Amino acid sequence: MRGSSEAVNEAVEAAAASDHFRKGRFFNPGVTEHRFLTALKWMAGREIGPWRHWIPSTPGAKPPDQVEGGALRVTWVNHSTMLLQTEGLNLLTDPVWSRRVSPVSFTGPQRHRDPGIRFEDLPRIDCLIISHNHYDHFDAPTLKRLAAAHQPVVFCPLGLEKPLRRSGFVQVQGFDWWQGQSWKQLRIHCVPAQHFSGRTPFDRNRTLWCGWVVESVHGNIYFAGDTGFCDVFEALKDAFSPFRLALLPIGAYEPEWFMGPIHMTPEQAVEASAILGAGTAIAIHFGTFALADEGETDPAERLQRALRNREDGEQFWILREGEGVLFRESNA
Repeated sequence: MRGSSEAVNEAVEAAAASDHFRKGRFFNPGVTEHRFLTALKWMAGREIGPWRHWIPSTPGAKPPDQVEGGALRVTWVNHSTMLLQTEGLNLLTDPVWSRRVSPVSFTGPQRHRDPGIRFEDLPRIDCLIISHNHYDHFDAPTLKRLAAAHQPVVFCPLGLEKPLRRSGFVQVQGFDWWQGQSWKQLRIHCVPAQHFSGRTPFDRNRTLWCGWVVESVHGNIYFAGDTGFCDVFEALKDAFSPFRLALLPIGAYEPEWFMGPIHMTPEQAVEASAILGAGTAIAIHFGTFALADEGETDPAERLQRALRNREDGEQFWILREGEGVLFRESNA
């Protein structure tokens, strides 16, 4: 991708009045970010939990072409890639089908299992929802394939419009936090997240990061992207409750002293779901790429323990890659 400064220029006018944009960079209000030396301290003392080199899996069944009416079908492809099907529309979040999530093909984090759905088995994709530009969420090769094969509309945070158009997309809409737009039978809202952006050592926070709310008369869907635990969940509950479904990250949290501001632990994800009052939560952002220091099975095991310790019968699901679940039509 070219020139992060060029990408952000398109967003400057819209972001100028934001409480999270200053001197050409976005930031998390009220949060002190780690300095470079702190990152070096983490990297020098890393103790990475065990991962199998390769986890055999069988691709899931080909999803239906579409799901009509207020029924909702959700398929976990892998990592933070979810296929959402409702109202005759197919939405895809943070799509990644590449073997590595890195600037180059020969090094960097590599997947430990195949995507749960073959790319060629995807139904027509009408919409992409992008949370930020880290390589495990903004995968240029996959984006180019989707532009060529499906040409969906793309909703993204500020600063990613030009990189997406260079990938071949024609309909690209960039948003600041708390902005939204009606699209087809839905309304798409860009909402805050506590995270950061960057694809090189020189472009940190030049583009925005976010979560998304897909608003429907049948109940709202929250896709958190990447976020630390913060007060945004209370604000989202006030603005968008009731939530039919919340897609919440549970991985890349170790060591917690370093990752805590930008990634939730499984226990915090359970608490976030409770705050949101979500009818159901589904775990994302784990089990595919070894991005932090926890082991392969740690996030799911900690999530299951956290759920056993709750008395409210929290519905927080862990899906297999390629597994699809159908929510019957409901009225919010």
